[in-house]
Amino acid sequence: MKILLGDKANIIIRAMLSQPDRKWVARDFEKEFGVGRARAAKVLSELRAKGFVGGVRSGRLAHSILQNKEELLEEWLKVYKFELNEAHLYYSTREDILPRLREYFAGKKEPNKYALALHTGANLITSYVNTQTIYCYLPVKDFKSASLDLRQVLDLKELKTGGNFYLINPYYRSATFFNTQIIKGFNVVSDLQLYLDLYHFPQRGRDHAEYLLKTLKEEGKPIA
Repeated sequence: MKILLGDKANIIIRAMLSQPDRKWVARDFEKEFGVGRARAAKVLSELRAKGFVGGVRSGRLAHSILQNKEELLEEWLKVYKFELNEAHLYYSTREDILPRLREYFAGKKEPNKYALALHTGANLITSYVNTQTIYCYLPVKDFKSASLDLRQVLDLKELKTGGNFYLINPYYRSATFFNTQIIKGFNVVSDLQLYLDLYHFPQRGRDHAEYLLKTLKEEGKPIA
């Protein structure tokens, strides 16, 4: 399903996953998320054709409601993998790199302009994988300037291999930052994005994804 690789379509799907019992109409996505009504209607139509959206098709009571979300997630995992993102590898000897990362954005009064990902973000929930490597998304429009600043602030040395710090230019320009969360004082991508990124990740990604899902279920939290 190529629709699952579209950024605007992702905003719609993630919004519906976050409120699975809500009855949606196309104008909701325009008003609340800035997705054009025509685009939203097309996405809803495609999802309905694939069996992931139900509800009333037309008339005064027309609406769309999400269904079969487990199957939708399975389809998503068939087309998305973390490697679609553009990752830049660096090395730092600093032991306080995460607090300094947070302080940098707090000092700019932009505390949400980064999001921890993969094992870095998931470990704040699970403490499951022992790794010193850090993975951090930056918004597409700020990526160049923010990454240059962070290279100085965090004493980052650019490498081809053997680094311990990744700055990531996201494949999903907007959707990657949908429903980011604060965990232990750090900004982290949504549980859904953590799961999607981990699932096909080579270094213990599948194990961590499954453990994350198990942990969230035990806490009564849906993955989306």
